[in-house]
Amino acid sequence: MAPSTSPHTSQISPANILANRELDRSAVEHLSKSGLPHKLVDCVLEEADLSRLTLDGWVFGACNVKQANFAGAKLGSSTWSSCKGGLADFTGCDLSESRFEACDFNNSSFRGTTLTGSSFERCKLTGANLSEAKTLNLSFTETRLADARLPGLSFRKSRLNGLDLQMADLRKCDFRDAIFQDCSLRDANLVDCRFEGADLRGADLGGIRLLNAKQFKGATISRDQAGQLLAELGLKVR
Repeated sequence: MAPSTSPHTSQISPANILANRELDRSAVEHLSKSGLPHKLVDCVLEEADLSRLTLDGWVFGACNVKQANFAGAKLGSSTWSSCKGGLADFTGCDLSESRFEACDFNNSSFRGTTLTGSSFERCKLTGANLSEAKTLNLSFTETRLADARLPGLSFRKSRLNGLDLQMADLRKCDFRDAIFQDCSLRDANLVDCRFEGADLRGADLGGIRLLNAKQFKGATISRDQAGQLLAELGLKVR
């Protein structure tokens, strides 16, 4: 379930809404000095250096933030909708309680980023790096995470719906008691993952070999999935 609208967002004054503007660091820094959240619509911030700025509660709608540098910025309770942000850098910034919807942040860095209570819905995060991110209550829905780096993340007791985790680095992730629906774990790196109590019947386990089956100890899989594993031994499940 997506989080409710931020209280900061509901308080944005019409005077603090900018549309169809090309903004650099000096322009954004000037806006931020008011201490009030702003809403940017169809604005271009491509390759802008916005590192270490305080932008809590800001709203970004259909903005171009490709290769923008947000490293170390404060972006708590921010909202991102239909933004293009390939190769954007959010390293070490605060994105807690933020919401991302229908955004493309392929190959972006969220390394060491605080994402506590944040959500991604219908987003593209192909190749994104979330290593060492703080992710308590982080949620993903219908999001592409193919080739993404997510080592050590906890999805415990989560309902995972429509996630593409093909070839993702999921080492040491905690999937205990998680429920998978229309998800793909095909060829993902699942070394030292925990799946006790997980329901994997809605997951594509392509690429998993019988030798790796012990990783799924305590999980529930379908008859078809079991047949795929046993097929390596030339056995058929009827």
